[in-house]
Amino acid sequence: MLRDEPQFARLFIGQSLSVVGDRVSFIAVPFAALSVGGSASDVGLVAAASLVPTLLFSLVGGVWADRFPRHRIMLASDLVRFAVQGLAAVLLLTGVAEIRHLVLLMIVFGTADAFFMPAATGLMPLLVGADRLREANALRGFVQSAGLVVGPAVAGILVAVAGPGGALAVDSLTFAVSAAFLARLTPRGMTPEATRAAPGGRFFKELRAGWTQVRNRTWVWSGLAAISVYHVVVLPSVFVLGPVLAEREWGGAAGWSIVTAGFGIGSIVGDVCAYRLKVRHPMALAAAALAVGSCQAVIIGSGAPVAVIALLEAVTGVGVSLFFVIWETALQTHIPETALSRVSSYDYLLSTGLMPLGLALAGPVSDSLGVRPTLYAMTVIAVPASLALLFVPAVRRLPAPASAATGGGGDSVRTTPEVGAA
Repeated sequence: MLRDEPQFARLFIGQSLSVVGDRVSFIAVPFAALSVGGSASDVGLVAAASLVPTLLFSLVGGVWADRFPRHRIMLASDLVRFAVQGLAAVLLLTGVAEIRHLVLLMIVFGTADAFFMPAATGLMPLLVGADRLREANALRGFVQSAGLVVGPAVAGILVAVAGPGGALAVDSLTFAVSAAFLARLTPRGMTPEATRAAPGGRFFKELRAGWTQVRNRTWVWSGLAAISVYHVVVLPSVFVLGPVLAEREWGGAAGWSIVTAGFGIGSIVGDVCAYRLKVRHPMALAAAALAVGSCQAVIIGSGAPVAVIALLEAVTGVGVSLFFVIWETALQTHIPETALSRVSSYDYLLSTGLMPLGLALAGPVSDSLGVRPTLYAMTVIAVPASLALLFVPAVRRLPAPASAATGGGGDSVRTTPEVGAA
C-alpha cells in the first residue's frame, strides 16, 4: 500500500518516528518532574497539564480542521511541540528547570495536541480512497501498537544514558522530522480556497453543525458512549490499579512490564487482522471486539500467574486494536468530509477529555472497596456497555465500503446511510 499511496506513505513515515517519540515522552516527562525535586503530586500535576487542554480545545481544533487545510494545522502543531520539547530539554540539561516551567510547557504541548488529533483523522480520506481507508488506519494502528513495545525500551535507554532532558531532546527532533514530511503533503481534493468555502461562517454555527452530525447518527453517539465508558472505567485499571497490584504482588515494574508488553503484542496482531479484514457490517464486529477489550480489569485482578495475565491481556489487545481501526474507518467513510474533523473532535473530547475523571476516582474507590473488587466492578460496568452496541440496529447494519466488504477495486464512493437511521 505504501508504494501505491505516496501521500499516505509520507504521513506514515513521519508519524512512525513521532509515535516512538511520544512513547519516549510518556516515560521521560514524569522522570523530568522527579529530577527537579518534584513530588508524586507534582508528577500528577505535570501529567494533568497536558490533558486539560483537550477539554478546552478539542472542539476548537475540530472546527478549525474543517475550515482550514488539515495538514497545515498538523504541521503547525508539530512545530509547536518541537519547540516545547526542545525548550524543556534545554531547561533540564542546563539545570534551571522547575515544576512550574514543566507545567506551563505541558499546557502548551497539550493545546497543540488538541488541534493535531481531529485534523489527523480528517486528513486520511484526502490521502487515500475509501477502499483503502481500513488498510491505512490499520497501518497507523500498527505503528501505535509497535510503539507500546519499542517506545518504553528506547525511553529507558535514553533516560539512563542522557537523562530526561536528553530523552526530551530526542522527542523534539521526532516532531521536526514529522513536520518535514507534513510540509511535503499535497492532499487530494482539498485546497485552501475549498476549505474556506466549507459550510458555516461562524464558530458556534459550525460547532453545532458538527454536533448535528453526531446526534442524528445513532451509531455515532452510541459508539461514543461506549468509548467513553472504556476510557473512564477500563483504562484506570491499566494506568492506576494495575501498577498498584503489580507493586504488591507481581514483583513491581518487571511484572507489570511483562503484562503491558503482552497487551502491546496483542495490539499488533489486532492491527494485522484489521488490515486483512473483509466483513460487510464491521461495526458489529467492533462492538464484540470492544467487549473483549473491556475485560482487562477482571484479567488484571484475576490472581492468575503473570504469564497467564500477559497472555490474556494480549487477547484484549487484539480486541482494542480491531475496535479502534474499525471505528476510525467508519467515521471516515460515513461522515461527510467537510464535517469529519468536528465529529472526531467530539470523539477525542469524550475519550481523552473524560479519562482524567476515571483516573482520579480509581484510587479513592479502590481504597474504599479494595483493589480487586474495584477491578471486578469495572468489568461489570464496561462489558455490558460494549455489548449494548450490538442491540443498536444502526450499529449492526452499518455497511463497510463496497470494495472493503467484497474485496473489490478502487471505487471511493461513500456509502453513507440516511442521517438518523436507527
